[in-house]
Amino acid sequence: MPPTLASLVHHSALKLTVRAGEDRLDAPVRWAHASELADPVPYMEGGELLLITALKLDAEDRDAMRRYVKRLVGAGVVGLGFAVGVHYDDIPEALVEAARAEGLPLLEVPRRTPFLAISKAVSAAIAADQYRAVTAGFAAQRELTRHALSDGPEGLLAALASQVDGWAALYDASGSVVAAAPDWAGRRAARLTAEVTRLRERPAPASSVVAGPENEDRVELHSLGTGRRPRAALAVGTASAPGTAERYAVHSAVALLTLTTERSRSLHAAEQRIGAAVLRMLLAGEPDHARAVAGDLYGGLLDAPFRIIVAQGVAEGDALGALAEAAESAAARSGEAVLVVPEGERLVVLAADGGTVVGACGDFAAAREAARKADDDELVVGLSAPAGPIAASAAYKQAEQALSVARRRGRVLVEHEQMAAGSVLPLLADDAVKAFADGLLRALRDHDATGRGDLVASLRAWLSRHGQWDAAAADLGVHRHTLRYRMRRVEEILGRSLDDPDVRMELWLALKATAADTG
Repeated sequence: MPPTLASLVHHSALKLTVRAGEDRLDAPVRWAHASELADPVPYMEGGELLLITALKLDAEDRDAMRRYVKRLVGAGVVGLGFAVGVHYDDIPEALVEAARAEGLPLLEVPRRTPFLAISKAVSAAIAADQYRAVTAGFAAQRELTRHALSDGPEGLLAALASQVDGWAALYDASGSVVAAAPDWAGRRAARLTAEVTRLRERPAPASSVVAGPENEDRVELHSLGTGRRPRAALAVGTASAPGTAERYAVHSAVALLTLTTERSRSLHAAEQRIGAAVLRMLLAGEPDHARAVAGDLYGGLLDAPFRIIVAQGVAEGDALGALAEAAESAAARSGEAVLVVPEGERLVVLAADGGTVVGACGDFAAAREAARKADDDELVVGLSAPAGPIAASAAYKQAEQALSVARRRGRVLVEHEQMAAGSVLPLLADDAVKAFADGLLRALRDHDATGRGDLVASLRAWLSRHGQWDAAAADLGVHRHTLRYRMRRVEEILGRSLDDPDVRMELWLALKATAADTG
């Protein structure tokens, strides 16, 4: 604790006597300063014990003393020491009354006590307090380090919460709470996700002070990591601003967790390299070798059905990185194994079917779908059907096909099962398909443009009626012999037989592909 007026009064060598403000002696003293100026306020910073002999003051003028004391209190002066036996044998009653009226502690300094002795006492007490704080800080650092090495981040957070007499929480890259201490702090920390997200948008290292949920406490947020995007964050909640020892503890925790984060980053990079090798072996049809390389790291993932997610985005954008963080954070929270492999403008994720990771990727895509602009194609995602290690190559192709469909449809995410359950017609919007359709039907349209018949409409009616002459003719309002003649002309112009089912299929798809263009 810093020195207080009470500790100075109780200092046996100083012999100070309290003449006013007895109820405010617990005020901490930042410094002791002697000044005989009639107005020393411009030189005060607050927290001082001002020492005077009243050399330039009319200490017996009640109005002057009221103004003088009021200004000292307004400047944050915590006490006034008056030396008796120098210019006044006793403290004038006018000054005592003014001090009592403003609640300013007034200390009588005997002639045999020099101001220098008081200044030395304050300075020694401040130095001793700083030494205690530094010693406590180093002790806290050793304690936090011990817990970090033996118990991991959870133990470190528990020790930190005890050191600051508050709570502490660790957030992952997505802003989700990974661990908290004490146990009740987890719910409180979860309500600060928005503030943590804003902190992560700033270059590391970054910190901020926010009010706790419902103003329950004061919370400091610190980003962790040295990269462009912080990989984690620390929250420390206390009833008031931490003191020097508590500040040492917080800074030590930030340093230790940053080291842990950077070590995790290196391990993560190594895991990704192993994951890339496992994926290549799976796609090459070598599941046994993939299992051997995966070991305990990814081995459990290959023992049950999994899905493959292929995502593509802009290389300089953050969409792929954010998707990877969402997948890895979900895996960390649920304890699932996940394989995440960045490939330039692509990201490949292999995750357990029906697990938390697949759900988190779906939620991420849905959120981007809801927020995206009409021309925003920064991220597209394809999701395969469930598969096993033997069928990994097929699952990868399914994910690529789904991704291609997502791009054509202007969607963020398409699942392969949705392609089978839906219609093939939306796929005809591709420019290459339209070009093929226009080329196939151009001769018939040119014929119709001369006014010599309505071959395109007749072909559409005949195909839609599965080659039934009477029904198709009725739809057109012509005789069936007229329709037969038109179909022979179609064959002659195209040089292809309508008896061939492949020809009928291509013509029907061509008509569907150009239907929107022809109204």
